[in-house]
Amino acid sequence: MNKIGLHNRFKKLLLMLVIVIGMGLSSTPIIAQNMGLSFSYFLPKNGYFSNPVSPFSVRGIGLNFNDYVGVQTGFSFYSIPGMHIDGLPFEHNKPLYGPSFSFLVPLELVLSIGNKKFEFSVKGGGFGFFNIGHRLNMGNFDRAIRNFESWSVANADLNYKNNPGWGTMIGTELVFYLTNQFGLSFEVNYLQGNSKLELAGEYTGGNIGSPLETKEVTYDDAVLDFTGWEFSIGIIFTGGR
Repeated sequence: MNKIGLHNRFKKLLLMLVIVIGMGLSSTPIIAQNMGLSFSYFLPKNGYFSNPVSPFSVRGIGLNFNDYVGVQTGFSFYSIPGMHIDGLPFEHNKPLYGPSFSFLVPLELVLSIGNKKFEFSVKGGGFGFFNIGHRLNMGNFDRAIRNFESWSVANADLNYKNNPGWGTMIGTELVFYLTNQFGLSFEVNYLQGNSKLELAGEYTGGNIGSPLETKEVTYDDAVLDFTGWEFSIGIIFTGGR
């Protein structure tokens, strides 16, 4: 999906969230929701499996409108070895961005069913993220450019701008309550988002025995692709059930 389509879908989803939250606030008493600490892992598309930093992430902070509907937020801090860059004019199957640290904040509408022993939830909403300690994987860039140009050697010198990103997410969660105030949580989410890179620079290369060429490039459509699966195992604290 292109950036415009993702942007329009995100606006529609966010509007639906606001409407549902507004209806809940106007018609239903608000109840403090559970809070969870989890080990969360992210597997990015065409990237390297990432580990949580700290090692915890905090999820499930929010409000319940009733026994079935609520909203959640929280945060996760990931160490991501490599991620995919989309919107480039050449094919590549290895991560071109990373390593980096990524701070992710979700906002989700939650629909739940269950009893005192377990709870099953379906979640959907949006998320924002910002990367720090980031860099490009120039080795993988050089290999991708060599294949694209059919050269024997290539050396790229590229610059980019780190921008906040956003996207949509959907998932499920299963909680087994061991006591009235404590439970175990198993959660899976699918995330699809991006951030603009403003990637530009030059690369030099050629074939052995031929003069080297230098080309200036501007990749206006290049975006960091924050798409992949998130898996979490955690503990849930409640105010009593």
